[in-house]
Amino acid sequence: MDKNFGGVIWTNHALDKLSERGIKQGDAWATFNRPEQSRAGSAKGSWIYYRTYPISSRLRGAGGNERIEVVATKNEKGEWVILSVWSRPVYGSRGERAKSEKREPIWKMMVRQILGR
Repeated sequence: MDKNFGGVIWTNHALDKLSERGIKQGDAWATFNRPEQSRAGSAKGSWIYYRTYPISSRLRGAGGNERIEVVATKNEKGEWVILSVWSRPVYGSRGERAKSEKREPIWKMMVRQILGR
């Protein structure tokens, strides 16, 4: 990985997180360069940039999307510095996520099996 990839400066922390999390530097750069959304970060002068990509089947199974998030700020010379990068799964709708998180308690499943309901 390159500390000056795409004409911006990448901190060691950001490069480490790319490796740890299996995120391509080019995807992180594209997120920063052409975000779908952005918002101010918690650190003074920082911004968080977002972009959604299809999840690679080799990483998390087939289908779905992930949102890459890039934290960046400008240094004293006015150069952009990438501070950190992470990703998270994106669900198709709020209902889809809620359904996947709701699980029937084991006792209800056992009663249903025993009673045939």
